[in-house]
Amino acid sequence: MTTTIESKHVAILNDQKEVFEFLGDLNNFKLLLPQDKISNWQSDTKSCSFKVNGMATIALILDNSTPNSKHHIVSGPDSPFPFTLDIVVDQNGNDSVAYNKFTGDINPFLKMMVEKPLTNLFNYIADKLAEVKKRS
Repeated sequence: MTTTIESKHVAILNDQKEVFEFLGDLNNFKLLLPQDKISNWQSDTKSCSFKVNGMATIALILDNSTPNSKHHIVSGPDSPFPFTLDIVVDQNGNDSVAYNKFTGDINPFLKMMVEKPLTNLFNYIADKLAEVKKRS
C-alpha cells in the first residue's frame, strides 16, 4: 500500500540555491535529525545511514536532482521498506520555502505504527532546516 506524507512548508531566510546546495550534501542531513533518537551515523555526499533508536536502520541515497528545486532520495538496501523522499525548495522573494514529501510502500499494519512518527520526523526535519540555515 502506498503511503504519502508531506511535511509542513517552512520559510527559510536563505535563497533557494543556497538551501538546495546545502541539502545536496547528505553529510549535512545529520544536522536535521533529532540527535537523541539516532545512532550509528554514516555518510558521504551522496548517501547516509543511521539507526533510529529502538527501531530500524534507515539508508538514504541521493538518486537525482532538479537544479535548485528538488532532491530525489531513495531508500537504501538496509531500510525496512522501499520509499522515496523528495526535498523541495521553492524561491520566495529573497528567501525560500522547503518541504519534504515521502512516498513509501508500507503494509497496512505497519502504516498504523509508523505514519504518525514519520509525519513528526518530516516536520522536525523541515523545522530544523529553517533553524540551521538561519544561523549560516
